[in-house]
Amino acid sequence: MEKIIGLIDAPFTPFYENGDVNLEPIPAYAKMLQKNGLKGVFINGSSGEGYMLTPEERMRLAEAWVAAAPKDFKVIVHVGSCCVRESRRLAEHAQKIGAWGIGAMAPPFPKIGRIEELVKYIEEIASGAPALPFYYYHIPAFNGAYLPMVKLLEAVDGRVPNFAGIKYTFESMYEYNQCRLYKNGKYDMLHGQDETILPCLAMGGAQGGIGGTTNYNGKNLVGIIEAWNRGDLEAARALQNYSQAVINVICHFRGNIVGGKRIMKLIGLDLGPNRTPFQNITPEEEVQLRKELEEIGFFQHCNEF
Repeated sequence: MEKIIGLIDAPFTPFYENGDVNLEPIPAYAKMLQKNGLKGVFINGSSGEGYMLTPEERMRLAEAWVAAAPKDFKVIVHVGSCCVRESRRLAEHAQKIGAWGIGAMAPPFPKIGRIEELVKYIEEIASGAPALPFYYYHIPAFNGAYLPMVKLLEAVDGRVPNFAGIKYTFESMYEYNQCRLYKNGKYDMLHGQDETILPCLAMGGAQGGIGGTTNYNGKNLVGIIEAWNRGDLEAARALQNYSQAVINVICHFRGNIVGGKRIMKLIGLDLGPNRTPFQNITPEEEVQLRKELEEIGFFQHCNEF
């Protein structure tokens, strides 16, 4: 099974001011991401407010991204849901429309507390799209599924034929590396924390990843991998430290989903508001957000159209 090389973006879902899904920006959005070095998208996940979309909206977004994808631009569809039958239907749809792959995080309700529960959830969803690679999205801070990922790999091995790997968004670089080493690298371990790309590269990982700040800072994050590959450690360090400075700013504005989405407007691609119950950026906060970004020279380094 193909392993992903390079960074995949987790895009925001564009909304009109009334809260309806807006498909119009997606072609320009896809072109901008590719121009800045991104290799694809992982849509309808946490950055895309996927759990706050109806199944019909999620399918329309998947169709729009597949239609807009440039050549060799991977579209992975997050199909996770609190209803496993709905997830399977979304998986079937993703395969039907020609998506490159699918993925799912554990549901926030009911909380999954055992490996076997998680495997059954994955098994049922993945079987809906047997021709597509399936990625488990490990983000326990969102759903409380603090389970050992090496044990998950052992449990799915030989049981879920299209299980491709894990999008690993957790703080344990040790566990990430243990998963990467499982059976001499059998599974694709997609790095999921933009703030720690460089240390994972040093361990041999992060060859592929999925990030949220890649929406507006992808050029610099791609640059970390490029600098590492050419042996320029100082440049890689500088880019990683700068990327952390960007993350420090969004942490002042309710994180990537809220603050990061408003940054897209500031760089020229207005994707609208967030859905309730997210507290949207106020006009006063937008002024302060711009000021803090200007203080770190962000607009001279960010993604370009």
